Amino acid sequence: MTSETTYVYDFADGSLDMKPLLGGKGANLSEMTRIGIPVPDGFTVTTAACVAAMKSGGEWPVDLWPQVEAHLDALEARTGRTLGASDKPLLVSVRSGSVFSMPGMMDTILNLGISDESAGALAKETGNERFAWDSYRRFVQMYAEVVEGAPPHIFEDELTAMKAARGVDYDTDLSADDLKELVATFRRVAKEATGTDLPTDPREQLKRSIGAVFASWDNPRANIYRNLNKIPHDLGTAVNVQQMVFGNRGDTSASGVAFTRNPATGVKELYGEYLVNAQGEDVVAGIRTGHQLPDMEKDLPKAFAEFTATMDKLEAHYGDMQDIEFTVEDNTLYILQTRAGKRTAAAALKVARDMVEAGTITKEDALRRIEPAQLDQLLHPGIDPSHGETPITKGLNASPGAAVGRVVFDADTAAECGEKGEKVVLVRWETTPDDIHGVVAAQGVLTSHGGMTSHAAVVARGMGKPCVAGCGDLRIDTAAKTATIGDRVLTETDVITLDGSTGEIYDGALKLTEAQITDDFREVLGWADEIRRLGVRANADTGPDAAKARELGAEGIGLTRTEHMFMAPDRLPVVQEMILAQDEAGRGVALDKLLPMQQADFEELFEAMTGLPVTIRLIDPPLHEFLPNLVEQSLVVQRLEDAGTTGAELDDARELLGHVRRLSEANPMLGTRGCRLLMLYPEIAVMQVRAIARAAAAVTKRGFEPHVEIMIPLVAYWQELDTLRQVAEKTWAEEAPEGIDRTIGTMIELPRAAVTADQIAQYADFFSFGTNDLTQTGVGISRDDAEGSFLQSYIDMGVVPTNPFASIDPDGVAELVRIGVEKGRGAKPGLKTGVCGEHGGDPDSITIFNKIGLDYVSCSPYRIPIARLAAARAVLGDTVKDA
Repeated sequence: MTSETTYVYDFADGSLDMKPLLGGKGANLSEMTRIGIPVPDGFTVTTAACVAAMKSGGEWPVDLWPQVEAHLDALEARTGRTLGASDKPLLVSVRSGSVFSMPGMMDTILNLGISDESAGALAKETGNERFAWDSYRRFVQMYAEVVEGAPPHIFEDELTAMKAARGVDYDTDLSADDLKELVATFRRVAKEATGTDLPTDPREQLKRSIGAVFASWDNPRANIYRNLNKIPHDLGTAVNVQQMVFGNRGDTSASGVAFTRNPATGVKELYGEYLVNAQGEDVVAGIRTGHQLPDMEKDLPKAFAEFTATMDKLEAHYGDMQDIEFTVEDNTLYILQTRAGKRTAAAALKVARDMVEAGTITKEDALRRIEPAQLDQLLHPGIDPSHGETPITKGLNASPGAAVGRVVFDADTAAECGEKGEKVVLVRWETTPDDIHGVVAAQGVLTSHGGMTSHAAVVARGMGKPCVAGCGDLRIDTAAKTATIGDRVLTETDVITLDGSTGEIYDGALKLTEAQITDDFREVLGWADEIRRLGVRANADTGPDAAKARELGAEGIGLTRTEHMFMAPDRLPVVQEMILAQDEAGRGVALDKLLPMQQADFEELFEAMTGLPVTIRLIDPPLHEFLPNLVEQSLVVQRLEDAGTTGAELDDARELLGHVRRLSEANPMLGTRGCRLLMLYPEIAVMQVRAIARAAAAVTKRGFEPHVEIMIPLVAYWQELDTLRQVAEKTWAEEAPEGIDRTIGTMIELPRAAVTADQIAQYADFFSFGTNDLTQTGVGISRDDAEGSFLQSYIDMGVVPTNPFASIDPDGVAELVRIGVEKGRGAKPGLKTGVCGEHGGDPDSITIFNKIGLDYVSCSPYRIPIARLAAARAVLGDTVKDA
């Protein structure tokens, strides 16, 4: 057969470097085949085929199905079996396999090729009639759900009813005759639900199944997962068609999932679960609680010895912790999949450190394997050990960390509460891929079924969410929305605390403590510091914030917002006194009161950051932000007037209302704020610079070493910076002794400032790009309005790839930054440039800033570790997601 495009590859013809075409699963199956791992035979339909079908509205390329049939013919010849035959039948699985791992997000069909005739042949061949009909009922359910769209509950309802009728607890207790009856029942309810009989031609089933897996690339849960993990939507999925091997063939067979290291801690130990006489879906879906992997040595000693050796071989070959799916059929081991294992941040750091110390990988490879955003997990709280409370129950410690929240029983409710800022814990029998939006929104997850490798456990670990799984004492009534533990009945009004590190559940809200920074954390981030070029500073307004930032590796403060200091309850009345003053003398009185308050604040910052630069931005917001809202104050006056109030109370309220009206602006974001306010009221700048200078002088006398950077905000014209620089220099000269390091610069947060940066640079010692406001002014959107209205629709429609306030707009706003840097340094070589918007803590934005050539980024204290790692990865260039 000849074709212009090859859409199908046998496992024996692929390799790991074909991952973009074969997907992660297909490439790994080919690689394992190549190195002699026991892999069931099969072939892969490429991602290119899926993309071509998507672009054609689901219609396949004309030569795709002939290629599939040709490879199926070859598979039948190699195995000596025929798909769906009544003698020596071939059964296959049909599984998705995207380029980047998306566990559980797309669809799978098992046992395809089984029918009334082939089930009989399978029973005769194996001598196990029950196994054959168990495989058949599983196929009918999966095929009807995935391909024909039958609702899952109709099958679970029938299975539950049969177990109840037979008086048994597990499906493994049902007889062959029971399962035969169940097959007929499943086919009947599937027809009732879909309006048609299921097709009986196995090749037609295969064709439809491949199409269904293609279509599952675009299902809601897959789209949510890709958005969450920043995976492109246009990659498509490969489809792997693989000979079935059977873990449900009897007591000498099993299925399981294992990790080569503990995915929660990173410790090199046996970690995983298996079930005797079960297919793999039983383990992953948590239908039965699995046995711990070490127990397999007793149940299946020969397969266990071979499997542990295979685990070591795969980890050594890939140079990374592996997540492995396996089946044992009649004491013979088969590996169905391997991929880089999802792990917690703590585990990722330990695995990286151990493998570098063992010489398995380099520091650079280790850094490439740790996603910067994952480090946020390490900064989550735990439970205060002094609480003294007794847990009400305990499950499996599936994902570490602690969570406090109100109980909710479905993902939609969790998502709704999350949008309102309410903290909830999602309590489920077991989560499914369709629950992902609820898991994202919840503080933690608690399930009554499933194990350490169940869906809930894997997804929670990947997100850094605490999870307790397999809590057998938990009885959930989803209809009544209650959970019962012994005599305690929890409803959606109750709050619980879960400890994902121990598996313990507590009634009520316990006190949480801050996370502890580990030696692995310090070591790995030390490697990042050796490699990165960008400096990393913090946005911090208080001494404690500055101290925490320094503890987390900040190399200074890139932004102190002095106006935040004005909002303190003891200061706001003084600020309002300054605003309401009738003349400069009145303002001076209020400013004199504020000066020592500001000085004390700055002394705290200089002490915490001694020896490191501290950038202090002079007042930025408009004055009306420190006064009551116009509508609120109008209502105050209205109520006083309606009540017949007279005298000073009403007069003062009316006077305040007059000031609020005078200062109110139609568009305050572009109004009298920043340098414009200081140009009109330079005495405010004088007070702030004087407080900075006096604080620097005071801490110097106490043996600290301040490095002061004064930043003037919202400059659009060089004349503004020139004027205010002269005010600052004159005030500094009056207050600070010689020898204290001091520079004066500006924020570049307006497009005009960026394109005239060569003019502004003549009067600046540094530029700091305020990318939050630069995004608003550069794109022409209000953050508050856009995020609450059209922005998400734009992302869904593909107008923008992501929220431009979360990751910088690469073609527009980042280009303004590049222009500003280029023009500024063109006029003043060596001009120091940085960024102080929250983009400074976003890994994707950091990559762009590194390329532009900024000197540093600045972000909130708890984003510092993320920025340090992201800056190193920006230097390393290529990044790697798991297979």
